[in-house]
Amino acid sequence: MHIDINDVIPAAIVVAIMLLVGLPVHEFSHALAAYRLGDGTAKMFGRLTLNPIAHFDPVGGTLLALTFIGSAASGGAIGFGWAKPTPVNPLNLEGGRRGEAIVAAAGPLSNLVLAAAAAIPLRYMIANPTLIGEVPMVADVLSYFVQINLLLMIFNFIPIPPLDGSKVLFAFMDRRTEYQIRPFLEQYGFFILLALLFLPPGNSIGGRIIIPILDSLYGLLVGI
Repeated sequence: MHIDINDVIPAAIVVAIMLLVGLPVHEFSHALAAYRLGDGTAKMFGRLTLNPIAHFDPVGGTLLALTFIGSAASGGAIGFGWAKPTPVNPLNLEGGRRGEAIVAAAGPLSNLVLAAAAAIPLRYMIANPTLIGEVPMVADVLSYFVQINLLLMIFNFIPIPPLDGSKVLFAFMDRRTEYQIRPFLEQYGFFILLALLFLPPGNSIGGRIIIPILDSLYGLLVGI
């Protein structure tokens, strides 16, 4: 496999930015939404902060670095990882399931905001190609940053536990349907998720769903 160092360096920079900014913003958004809705659990555990140390998960951070940099080295831009989950007590939240859904959605939506913020200077550079020629590394970093934040948003909105999208899904169900479906999904959701992401090998069901959405949102944000 040919490895292009010009792809690896910006990917490594973006992983560092995600560990220092992107993932902490995601978890802080969960914590802030929960706090505003009456649950101080995250604050009690020192998670209502943007300090990256408070949110860092060694396994999730390492996986993000390996998968994203490895993907970039082979010409892609796909990676998965996570920060330390934010503790939330749903019983303390105002609005019941609606409050739980708001807290869950706050994290992925923060990734959308970060992607949109990075897309603004990237759009300007794309509209002025000479800038890309002068500072190609900056354009690559911005592009990867937009992609990885969109990917994390889409991934986290998959409505399967333990992902954030499941809480949003449950909020839209009537109580009877939730009581019937939620225990099964929470027990087997992780295995369902693995099957979606890795089966069939090389052309997974999840990939066929996520990649077109990612490409469409990326094109919408950066104007290509």
